[in-house]
Amino acid sequence: MGGAVAANQLEGAYNVDGKGLSVADINEYLDGIPLDKKSNLELTTDYIKEAIKSEGRIFPKRWGIDFYHTYKEDLKMLGELGLKTFRTSINWTRIFPNGDEAQPNEAGLKFYDDLIDEIIANGMEPMLTLSHYEMPLHLTTAYKGWYSRELIDLFVRFGQVVFDRYHKKVKYWIIVNQINLIDHESFNHLGIAEDVVEDLASAKYQALHHEFVACGLITKYAKSLDPNLQIGMMLCGGPAYPATCRPEDIFATVRRNQMEYFFSDILLRGYYPGYAFRYFADNNITVEFAEGDEEALKNTADFMSFSYYYTRIYDAESMKNKTGPYRNTELPANPWGWTIDPIGLRTFLNLFYDRYQCPIYITENGIGYHDTLEEDGSIHDPYRVDYYRAHIEQMKEAIKDGVDLRGYYAWGPIDIISCSSSEMSKRYGFIYVDQDDHGNGSKKRLKKDSFSWMQKVIASNGENLD
Repeated sequence: MGGAVAANQLEGAYNVDGKGLSVADINEYLDGIPLDKKSNLELTTDYIKEAIKSEGRIFPKRWGIDFYHTYKEDLKMLGELGLKTFRTSINWTRIFPNGDEAQPNEAGLKFYDDLIDEIIANGMEPMLTLSHYEMPLHLTTAYKGWYSRELIDLFVRFGQVVFDRYHKKVKYWIIVNQINLIDHESFNHLGIAEDVVEDLASAKYQALHHEFVACGLITKYAKSLDPNLQIGMMLCGGPAYPATCRPEDIFATVRRNQMEYFFSDILLRGYYPGYAFRYFADNNITVEFAEGDEEALKNTADFMSFSYYYTRIYDAESMKNKTGPYRNTELPANPWGWTIDPIGLRTFLNLFYDRYQCPIYITENGIGYHDTLEEDGSIHDPYRVDYYRAHIEQMKEAIKDGVDLRGYYAWGPIDIISCSSSEMSKRYGFIYVDQDDHGNGSKKRLKKDSFSWMQKVIASNGENLD
């Protein structure tokens, strides 16, 4: 049992020790309305320029929960929780503030030296992600993000510096977080401002191609340092369900799901699948290969990982109109409309394992809720206990099904800034951080009721779910 976070959502200290601005540092808090619903279309060069110079707007990821200064205290509490492993990311902008410097920033490297040592000292195995929405903002304005082929060399250089520094301390790695998120996270992920390309759909898949190549090259380099390093790839969520048993809806869902498997098919099998070329042709998408790209793709990942939060449904109309997938209203949901479907976790574990026959890690799973801090300092969150109990039960069933499941990471074991909405009030943790959406509060760390429950679960290796 582990816990997972991202550097951009908890570290803060955005201008400390030489760190540069990342794409996440200009994600604005908009009164709890997710960015993909309100401001995704505003992610243009003008938005970026305004965000860089703005002093009045609220960018919560710049302060996070100040983990950069509190990590020793926080990791001690997570060690007390009983976590066996801890996943976080290396913030690219701490190592190369602009992304294209000739030499890395030693102060940033030193921070991760100390952080990794502290993770290990608290009894947790570190798992590190190289790219988790922390691209240097300079690379979006000067290079058009991953759309520019120059990003391959820049990212590989970053990866080489990180692997050289930490490969003797860290065995488990993920190159790119949730690599299939190219819709509402296209700017966070790929760094493409929408007004710098003429064909955004083609630009996204061209950018992904460059990212795939970089993943292969970094994997090859890591294995040259130590063949025993475990290099993983990661998807967000999983396939959608067909809305009905109509053959049209079933086949539309098959086609949609293929383009979710597309990412893992390449990174685990080492080549582009035929259905992808059909999809590109049907949607007038052009992807250019350079010499050596196909060879680089053959350096495949050792394990698959994925985040799991909710399931969605799809139908022929969605395919025709290029809408959806959409929420299954038959299922309960949290206040943000994320459906709760524990059986879906078992379903996707079986589907993924049947397809790839490789080790699998659930590298994110959790539920966001509004938690209430009582006058006596307690936080009662039975809904979180119910959520984890149901999902752990289904995870155990998947293991009985024969799935080679190696690890399970609770997302946000300590409250952090939301990825999608940049709000603090969407809380996932077993540890409450007394901080509001505007950064106000005592910043105290307090144990929720779910902390003691999860502590017992971990101590019993998942046997005691009462």
